[in-house]
Amino acid sequence: MSVNETQSPSRLREGLGEGLSCRPKHALPQPLPQAGGEMCTGWTREEIAALFELPFTELVFRAAEVHRANHRAGEVQLCTLLSIKTGGCPEDCGYCAQSVHADSGVEATKLLDVQEVLQRAAQAKDAGSQRFCMGAAWRNPKDRDMPAIVEIVEGVRAMGLETCMTLGMLTSRQADQLAEAGLDYYNHNIDSSPEYYERIITTRSFQDRLDTLGNVRAAGIAVCSGGIVGMGETREDRVGFIHTLATLPQHPESVPVNALVPVKGTVLGDMLADTPLAKIDDIEFVRTVAAARITMPRSMVRLSAGRESMSEATQALCFLAGANSIFTGDKLLTAPNAGDDADGALFAKLGLVPLAGEEPMRPHDSREAAE
Repeated sequence: MSVNETQSPSRLREGLGEGLSCRPKHALPQPLPQAGGEMCTGWTREEIAALFELPFTELVFRAAEVHRANHRAGEVQLCTLLSIKTGGCPEDCGYCAQSVHADSGVEATKLLDVQEVLQRAAQAKDAGSQRFCMGAAWRNPKDRDMPAIVEIVEGVRAMGLETCMTLGMLTSRQADQLAEAGLDYYNHNIDSSPEYYERIITTRSFQDRLDTLGNVRAAGIAVCSGGIVGMGETREDRVGFIHTLATLPQHPESVPVNALVPVKGTVLGDMLADTPLAKIDDIEFVRTVAAARITMPRSMVRLSAGRESMSEATQALCFLAGANSIFTGDKLLTAPNAGDDADGALFAKLGLVPLAGEEPMRPHDSREAAE
């Protein structure tokens, strides 16, 4: 069955309430949206909590059905992430080795030269990446930085790669500049639930995060927003995290799900070291991926940081539950990653192939909606 074909409407909509296409009437939701159909942004926390409470195999089965109704099974998007400006960030994010508040040994650097970034992008494309993501350790970019950033976006895009940037908070004017340069995606994670957020970051508010996402969306740039699990949060916080993303006016086109990599010298790395909280349970991680897939059917759900410590079986369950994007290479900003050889071997073992077609929620769709 192709991505543009669906099961019968009666099967897909069985158990669904009237009105919103994926809102159930009863406690255990059965959301199976049709490919290309209206996406539900009216999820309640109770409904998402009910998903988490489903028997594990039932939850993964439902997530796999939603995934196959909206994506090509067996295809995984390959992305590359490059730190274009490392360290020296004034924010106090408790998980981040690049914060000036951390004693992690990460040295602050200047913004990379434009040509060096373009060379790394060309190497990523040769290695099979579809999207080139670039991160700068800033609270927010300064206006003096924007000409170089614009030149980088234009250069990477000219290679035929999708472009994504994460530069911290953006003003509406800066978002417009990036849109004019052709930026496809902007990453700005919400990190956790609104309630748990203030326990890991104090230098900017949860609303600051949402304001930047609003500026990005208004500019017509596609949104990449997810978070981190395994920071000592409860399941209720994971429910709140998914709920925030799934109830945005438009679902993020990309949803990265990170498992905390505890780094010595960071607040969370030191606090969680050698404790049972230092690593989220694998089954609970897969549940989070499945909940993201069901509530945001057409988004690309990306396995991000922490994947290098996951077993092949855990990663396979994540792909079954609807994850369909990964970062390739040996490094994610400052954190280790699985590496191309390991990923190639895993793909061969699981019969997975790199994404060849277009994503269900393309950036140009977002721009057309904003115009």
